[in-house]
Amino acid sequence: MLLSIIIPCYNEEPVVEETYRRLVSVLKSSGCEYELLFVNDGSSDATLQILKRLSESDRAVKILSFSRNFGHQCAVTAGINCCNGDYATIIDADLQDPPEVIPDMLNLMRTENAGVVYGVRKKREGESGFKTATAKIFYRILNRLSDVKIPVDAGDFRIIDRNVINEFNRLGERNKYIRGLVSWLGFKQIPFYYERAPRFAGETKYPLRKMLKFAMVGLFYFSKKPLDIALSLGFASVLLGLIYGFWVFIAKIFDLTFTVSGWVSIIMLIIFFGGIQLLTIGVLGKYIGNLFDEVKQRPEYIISEKVNFNK
Repeated sequence: MLLSIIIPCYNEEPVVEETYRRLVSVLKSSGCEYELLFVNDGSSDATLQILKRLSESDRAVKILSFSRNFGHQCAVTAGINCCNGDYATIIDADLQDPPEVIPDMLNLMRTENAGVVYGVRKKREGESGFKTATAKIFYRILNRLSDVKIPVDAGDFRIIDRNVINEFNRLGERNKYIRGLVSWLGFKQIPFYYERAPRFAGETKYPLRKMLKFAMVGLFYFSKKPLDIALSLGFASVLLGLIYGFWVFIAKIFDLTFTVSGWVSIIMLIIFFGGIQLLTIGVLGKYIGNLFDEVKQRPEYIISEKVNFNK
C-alpha cells in the first residue's frame, strides 16, 4: 500500500521543515510506504528552496512548483491529479491539522471499508470567535441551500482512496470547492473527530476577503437556490406593487382622507424595487461569471517545475 500525503504550501518557510519532520515521524512508525507531495503554490519566500533541500536527502519528497500563486484549491487539485498512492491524505502545512491522527484515520477507513474519511473539528484552537461562528453559520446555510449534503465543521483534511481519486480526476470544473466535490462523488464517507491546534508558525493565508470569496464559490457552484430566491423576491415585489397600486386606485376613487400625497412613499418604493432588481441582477451575474470562467477552459494551474517525479 502506498499512501500519498498532499501538502499545499504558500509562503510556509517558518513551518515546512517541522511539517516534514512530523509527517516522516508518523509515517515511519506506521510502517506503510509513502510519498510526500509538496505543492509549492507560487511562494515568494524560501519555501521552495527548503523543499528542494529536503528532496535531495529524501526521495520520498516530491515537489510540484507552480509558475505563480493559483490558490489553495488548485494546489490540492494538482496533488490529487499527480499522486500515485492507493490512498491520499490532504493536509495543510501549518500543522493545525495534526499529522499524528493520520494512522487512526487510515485504520478507521480500512475498518469501515470507506472511500473517504474526513476530519471534523471538535475544537478549534487559535481561531477567533468571529471566524469560528461565521464558519458554523456558513456550513449550515450551505447545507440548507445545496442539493448535496456537505459535512459541517469539516475542512479539506481527509483521506480518500484510489476510487475517489480517479473519479475526482474526471471532474472538469475550473473553480473547485473540493470538500463539496468529494461529498458529491458519493462512496462511503465517515467522519473522524479531532481537536484542531493553533498554527505552528506564520500567519493565516485566508483573511476575511478570501474566506468570503471561497464561500461564494461553494454557494454558487453547489446550489441553484439563490436563483429561486431571486425569482421569489421578484414575484413578491411585483405582488406588493400590484397591491399598492390597487390601494392607491381605490383611495383616489373614494377620495379617502388617509391617502396623503408625498414623496416619502415614492422614494421608499423606488428603493425597494431597485434593491430587488439589483439583487437579482447580482445573483444572475455570479452564475454568468462562473460560466464565463468555465467556458474559457484555461488550465487550473501551471507547473513550472517537478522534483523527484519519474520522467
